[in-house]
Amino acid sequence: MHAVDSKKAKPFLPFARPTIDETMVSAVADTLRSLWITSGPQVLAFEKALSEYHGGRPVRVFTSATAALEVALLVAGIGPGDEVIMPAQTFFSCANAIAHTGARPVFVDVDPITRNMDLAATEAAINPRTRALMPTHFAGLPMDMDALYELAGDTDLRVIEDAALAIGSQWQGRRIGSFGDIASFSFHPNKNMTTIEGGALVFADEAEAQLAERFRFHGIARNPDGTRDVTVLGGKYNLPDVNARLGLLQLARLDEFTARRQKLAARYFEQLQTDPPCTLPARGDAGHSWNFFAPLLPLDQLTLTRKQVMDALQAEGIGTGISYEAVHLTTQYRKLGYREGDFPHAEHIACTTLTLPLYPALEEADVDRVCQTLRAVLHAAKR
Repeated sequence: MHAVDSKKAKPFLPFARPTIDETMVSAVADTLRSLWITSGPQVLAFEKALSEYHGGRPVRVFTSATAALEVALLVAGIGPGDEVIMPAQTFFSCANAIAHTGARPVFVDVDPITRNMDLAATEAAINPRTRALMPTHFAGLPMDMDALYELAGDTDLRVIEDAALAIGSQWQGRRIGSFGDIASFSFHPNKNMTTIEGGALVFADEAEAQLAERFRFHGIARNPDGTRDVTVLGGKYNLPDVNARLGLLQLARLDEFTARRQKLAARYFEQLQTDPPCTLPARGDAGHSWNFFAPLLPLDQLTLTRKQVMDALQAEGIGTGISYEAVHLTTQYRKLGYREGDFPHAEHIACTTLTLPLYPALEEADVDRVCQTLRAVLHAAKR
């Protein structure tokens, strides 16, 4: 189906794209020329810069946010027999990280507007085996941090924030990661800043940061005489200097990237009016960093499936994604006994969500084009 006639080819708009300029390319090339390309001075500088950005808290960086989540769980002492509560509407890595420790992910539903973890459902799911909460700041919209930490404090639980989408986000004027327990960030190319691949943990406690450092590199600790010991069962998750050098320059522009994303999201709210109407995401406030913009399609009023809508947009040069499928309905987590109907809000979002293009290099005219094309596709498919 071609709902929009194209008289000439238009540039393809992916749903996400990193911003990498020639200064960044040259800096990475210089790092390669230095021949110190694995973890070294650039990693230390990147961790220092991230720490300063988050109010001086200790930071350690990793090969991915998934690795960071796994290490955070190990630092918090999570293991076999424990349970960690998380939202059913998020990326698969959160559940996988929990399961890899031998603990059990316990899913709860999400708020239908914010798409963040429902704290009333979370409180109801807490039992004697619960050791931690792992909320996701969905699309960069912060959780209600006051309510989250009040619940955690009342129940003596650790909090490991999945802030993969939320670097640069703020709660009541305070940056996510600058307060609270442990926050995990992602630097994948689809995120608000990138190190190609990579992630970070921000800690409240220096001793836990040092423990994380051992977990990320074989469990090694240095003895006073310069020999090495293995004190914990560690892995190999250290970030190379090449990635860290890019991260330093990305971080320097993060606030600029965030402001641009906020402006483009505002444009979507102005222009995305369809018949039948889509359900738009929660606006949030000035603290929302807008990693992505994902309306819900009115599929019950259309003759098209979501895949057919995505194909129609692709044919017009507009890339889209799905953020996200319901984790509890994957083959892996159905093994824990989860079924359709367990979490209606998460399942509705999973079935109808559509991620639209949003990245700093996008122009306002590009947003208008996306909105106009989607409007035409949905109107032509109206029942």
